[in-house]
Amino acid sequence: MTAITLPDGSQRQYEAPVTVVDVAADIGPGLAKATLAGEVDGRLRDASPLIEGDAELRNITAKDPEGLEVIRHSTAHLLAQAVERLYPECQVTIGPVIDNGFYYDFSYPPGFTMEDLDRIGAEMRRIVKDALPVSREVWHRGEAIQFFRQEGEEYKAKIIEDLPEGEEITLSRQGEFVDLCRGPHVTDTGKLGQFKLTNLAGPYWRGDNNNEMLQRIYGTAWP
Repeated sequence: MTAITLPDGSQRQYEAPVTVVDVAADIGPGLAKATLAGEVDGRLRDASPLIEGDAELRNITAKDPEGLEVIRHSTAHLLAQAVERLYPECQVTIGPVIDNGFYYDFSYPPGFTMEDLDRIGAEMRRIVKDALPVSREVWHRGEAIQFFRQEGEEYKAKIIEDLPEGEEITLSRQGEFVDLCRGPHVTDTGKLGQFKLTNLAGPYWRGDNNNEMLQRIYGTAWP
């Protein structure tokens, strides 16, 4: 049996491991639809992996401060997927959430223009419409490095090589797009859509002006 304790102190018992979404659906269809992620034993995580044992659970929705961060983080991945589709010669690097939105840095020597942002935004909306499932995968370190090198994503391979030995390597997959990321993310791209790409910048890789100048796209997103 798996015992899930909810924020009000009530418990729900299950015969087998469950996901955050499973528990939300058991509570009600409205919560299942609204759930973006979960806080499991105090740790924010994706809503789709199994909870393997007894746990305390808080469902995260767009009404929670954490929900906005999940939306913006997931929209950064949406941006990167759209860019890879439109500019296959481009390499993705990092894409964090910031105070008022998010950004993603790309290795793309020709450079982006503000007109490119309109094209990228349109592709992002197509991906939202497709409601692609988003899944979290744990990979062996060497396999992940080899995968990204084969895909021509040298920056991602370097990031993994710089991680401490023994650190769990987690990848996020949505459709054909696979990215190195701890998460959490929304369960599918259909939960996104309220976003705007706002600006461009030219940072150096790792903040070192001896390295390549990257192309940074800024954006923001809302529930």
